[in-house]
Amino acid sequence: MGLGERTGLGREVNGLLAWFGRSRLRVAAAKVLFAAVLIALVAFEGVALARQPTYPHALVAFSGVFVCLCAVPWTGVPLPFRAWPAAAVSWAVTLTLFAGDHPLKVWGLAEAIALLILLSGVLQRAPTRMAAVLGPLLGLAAMAAPVRDENPGRFTTLFAVLTVVVAAYSLLLRDQSVQRTRDLQAVRSAERIELARELHDLVAHHVTGIVVQAGAARFTAVSAEQAAETFERIEKAGEEALGAMRRLVKVLREGAPETAPVAGLAELRDLTERFSRTGPPAILYVEPGLDENLPADLAAVAHRVVRESLTNIRKHAADATAVRIGLRMVPAGLEVRIADDGTKPARLNEQARGGGFGLAGLTERVTALGGELSAGPSPEGGWEVRAVVPYDGGRNNSLT
Repeated sequence: MGLGERTGLGREVNGLLAWFGRSRLRVAAAKVLFAAVLIALVAFEGVALARQPTYPHALVAFSGVFVCLCAVPWTGVPLPFRAWPAAAVSWAVTLTLFAGDHPLKVWGLAEAIALLILLSGVLQRAPTRMAAVLGPLLGLAAMAAPVRDENPGRFTTLFAVLTVVVAAYSLLLRDQSVQRTRDLQAVRSAERIELARELHDLVAHHVTGIVVQAGAARFTAVSAEQAAETFERIEKAGEEALGAMRRLVKVLREGAPETAPVAGLAELRDLTERFSRTGPPAILYVEPGLDENLPADLAAVAHRVVRESLTNIRKHAADATAVRIGLRMVPAGLEVRIADDGTKPARLNEQARGGGFGLAGLTERVTALGGELSAGPSPEGGWEVRAVVPYDGGRNNSLT
């Protein structure tokens, strides 16, 4: 998922959801409030239309309260375990009233709304077979609830139209979700293949260097001191080659053609300088010793993470005044952190913004190397991307 949630209405909606999500108490309060509003509608119908409750009115009230409670997304209760009972109770009450001679004056407004909420969730998230059966049951139940009234009139037409609209919109969202999942899978697959290509090139580069140095030492008269230096270079190149090969085995899926040279820390510095010339000042910190000891494949990952993050800053943090980039070793491995203080997106059309798959590709790349990547609001304000890739300093590069 890209950083598009920082823009427009999506950013505001996600911000509101994040505000609720920061506290379990807020989440619980929101659910209780949602249930209370629906049940209040049921109570209003009962007071306004049935001042002298009868057995049929009691059935309608029970059905309304039960279905409204099922519509609330209670923690630990999956959607099917809420939707099936709601449809069963609603249909049981409706058929019971239709079978008896009990004309009622009732709207069924809250129950129908709750059924439409469940319908939307089922059509969007339930498995295909379940959605094909449970969806029509919920939709027809929502349309049948107003028909319980002795003179349903316009309410029947209203909820018939609402049911069709909700169903069509939910199916559209389901189709978009499926397409996005396919696009994400394609991006992740392409990212793994590209990473495999880069690692393949690095292994070939190191092995070629070993062969050349070994051949030169064999056919050239060298002193003991020169031989020791040659063996040290061969040992270091062998360790880096084994490390890259170990990571290659994890992600390689198919053969790949030649690619451009892999970018490293030197290119990362150039990237930071170019960004600072045309954007907010970017400060790069590289922990001492990483230039000499960091393997080229991990340096390439760091470059890729920083490059994608800086691109997103241009798109989604137009008012940023400073960018901080840091590379350092932590107990878990190499940490790459990019933070900005921006809050307002640049004015770009949707094509310029992209499809929001850049961060998904980075996540796949980092995960393929055994690491993890996170992105979100930073405690100081703005946005932060943090990636951690395992690295033991070259102490354990065996393939086993």
